Amino acid sequence: MTSTHSPALPSYRRTRPPSSSSALSLPPGSRPGSGPGSGPGAAWAGLLRVAVWLVPALLVACAGFRRRWMSDDAYIYVRTVRQVLAGNGPVFNAGERVESSTGTLWQWLLAGAGAAGVDPVPAAVFGGLLLTAAGFALAGIGALRTYGGRAAVPLGSLVLLGLPPVWDFATSGLETGLATCWIAGAWLALTTRPCALSTSVVIGLGPLVRPDLGLVTVVFLGAQWLLVRPSWRGALAGAGAAGALPAAYEVFRAGYYGHLVPLPAVTKEASQSLWGRGLGYLADFAHPYLLWVPALFVAAAVAVLVPCGGLRGPRPRPGPRPGVVRLVPVLAPVVAGLLCWLYVVKVGGDFMHGRMLLPGLLLMLLPVFAVPVTRVGTLAAVGVGVWAVVCAGWLRVPYGGQIGPAGIADERGVYVRHNADPHPVRHTFAGAPHHLEYVRKVEAARRSGAPVLLFGKEASVSANTSGVTASYVVLGLNGAVVPLDGAALDPIGLAYPVAAHSERVGQGRVGHDKRLPAAWLAADRGVRGELPAGAEPVQVAAARRALRCGGLAELNAAARSRLTTGRFLRNLAGAWERTSFRFPNDPVRAERELCG
Repeated sequence: MTSTHSPALPSYRRTRPPSSSSALSLPPGSRPGSGPGSGPGAAWAGLLRVAVWLVPALLVACAGFRRRWMSDDAYIYVRTVRQVLAGNGPVFNAGERVESSTGTLWQWLLAGAGAAGVDPVPAAVFGGLLLTAAGFALAGIGALRTYGGRAAVPLGSLVLLGLPPVWDFATSGLETGLATCWIAGAWLALTTRPCALSTSVVIGLGPLVRPDLGLVTVVFLGAQWLLVRPSWRGALAGAGAAGALPAAYEVFRAGYYGHLVPLPAVTKEASQSLWGRGLGYLADFAHPYLLWVPALFVAAAVAVLVPCGGLRGPRPRPGPRPGVVRLVPVLAPVVAGLLCWLYVVKVGGDFMHGRMLLPGLLLMLLPVFAVPVTRVGTLAAVGVGVWAVVCAGWLRVPYGGQIGPAGIADERGVYVRHNADPHPVRHTFAGAPHHLEYVRKVEAARRSGAPVLLFGKEASVSANTSGVTASYVVLGLNGAVVPLDGAALDPIGLAYPVAAHSERVGQGRVGHDKRLPAAWLAADRGVRGELPAGAEPVQVAAARRALRCGGLAELNAAARSRLTTGRFLRNLAGAWERTSFRFPNDPVRAERELCG
């Protein structure tokens, strides 16, 4: 961005000390080896400042490694990556253009690792761990910059280090590590080089990390504008730099997949409101770990630091109210974190304990990741440190290793139990006979070579396509066992458009409250005349007619028709209407509404 007070972008060297190492280890104006800042005392002070960001990064890496695992949802990413490497495109099932990966950037990073010869499974686990550690390091360095690199003690980092969900999702194979690194890196760029277009580019990546992190992108871009106060040309340049890649991918998404958002966002109804369940999800995270305790210590530290100028951002461009503007980089992540929490609560939370609240918590703690060495700051750090030890050692959710009464799961504990393995990276399901039974059934169908349609463990009929077509509620497992030339589907709709666009039924777990009856799958994928157990002929016949009418016919054409230029443009033009389309779960009602 270009300032109204200067015709050109300010250089990087004019907005920061000569080197990052001097900014973190030497007093302002000193040079190595001379002046009052030199000597053993200055060297020790420099080491302590480095330790403030390095030690938390190492600790979270160690804790994450000790709790390493792979979630079932991460195997959804892995199947898409395997399809990309096999030449079938970024799809879950060959021949059906469906975007099942919520984290676009994470999917393509894993695909890049796979293209370089790295197995996507360890790449997802250990790549997430390294990105989490890098995020902690960047957050600590950014916190040091908010008060000029003075001697500091950890504070916000101790809150995160004490929480078991942080250790769990440091790996898991999901995009959480990437989100941690991007959040901390974008904030560091904002506090270091607010005038640079490269900062706008980094901030603009939010929607590609996760769609809901677009909230963070908007807040950070607003903060950048307040810091730089650019001319209209500079503002357009910054907005263009931030939005170019997300906008280009959105055009690709709408034309290729026919949707404006990844399919899981449709399945989970990411625009609807479930405030009561969302508040329950927040309480499920805050209550077991007594989060009000570190919150009091952090609030006390902030109450003292802000009035005395202990927290401040980079020096703003000349203009009115510079003191207020200098607080912008401090307030921006807090506002963004609160908005992230508000959105998570609005949509009803998630089924994984704590997972969706971690990015917002990190954002709110960024300005106090480390705080200056003052009496209040040191006492707050000691108090939070004691709580962190107690929390890490003893505080746990009451449903450890299980799914709780509200449908929220200790997800890592569940897969440790299902696999009878303390580090379930490769899922064997040695401790889950019901999953093993399904795996054996898929293997038998694959060996037979016949076109088979499987409905979980209950029934199977002939499929109208070659290979194995299988529907199972655990989609990551399904995608791992069904061959790439087969179709791995799910009744929830994470990778099956027909199920995703059906209406919610009942009050199931968050993200699992859609369940497509077997009649739809029999009508869509089965051979005429063969019905699975529990599917009535009238329902299958109604579903078969409904699939040829209105929105359902267009939905299937968008995903399954040959991708020509005309089809791409039709997908692009109808993406809004297609994304918002829903139909009744009951086949008879759906036929009546869609076909008249």
